[in-house]
Amino acid sequence: MSQSHIIPDFQHEELLDQAQAAQFLNVSKRFLEQRRHRGGGPKYVRLSCRMVRYRRGDLTTWISEHLRTSTTDTGEE
Repeated sequence: MSQSHIIPDFQHEELLDQAQAAQFLNVSKRFLEQRRHRGGGPKYVRLSCRMVRYRRGDLTTWISEHLRTSTTDTGEE
């Protein structure tokens, strides 16, 4: 089996570092750090103990999952 069959999602998707992801989401780098630690943030890729990357598609998905229509909208159906 070739490598392309194992991880097809990474074939053509740009990986953003924490600063780029924060800029894309218009949040602070600290916000992303806290969300990685506490949970509830966008999916990320840990390439090493000191290297975290975000796929642009995962950031877009995370935004879509947090769309609300009012302040009372909890996101649950």
